Amino acid sequence: MAERPDENTWSVLEYACHVRDVFSLFDHRLGLMLTEDDARFADWDQDVTAVEKDYANADPAVVSTELTAEGEQIAASFGRIPEEQWDRKGTRSNGSEFTVLTFAQYFLHDVVHHLHDVDG
Repeated sequence: MAERPDENTWSVLEYACHVRDVFSLFDHRLGLMLTEDDARFADWDQDVTAVEKDYANADPAVVSTELTAEGEQIAASFGRIPEEQWDRKGTRSNGSEFTVLTFAQYFLHDVVHHLHDVDG
């Protein structure tokens, strides 16, 4: 689980840590979109985060619990969005603009993409 298939590919454990942090990041950004007009998202460097949080040496049992909790949290957050707020906007630091709807679609695409990374 913690062994990398090659030096340039994260291990399953590192991907689990990353997805946990993606869940948390998206939940935070979703909150900004729902509470601030034209929310702006700070840059996030996933590779720096992986080093700072020492993904490679994380405890798999702890990561599993955190991944489940963060997944449930972001699902609940998306589930509570009133219909009239799906058009609210946010902008990533690189200039990419999202509505809450397109943000939700991007979120799902990102998570599915990482499942394929791990299975691939």
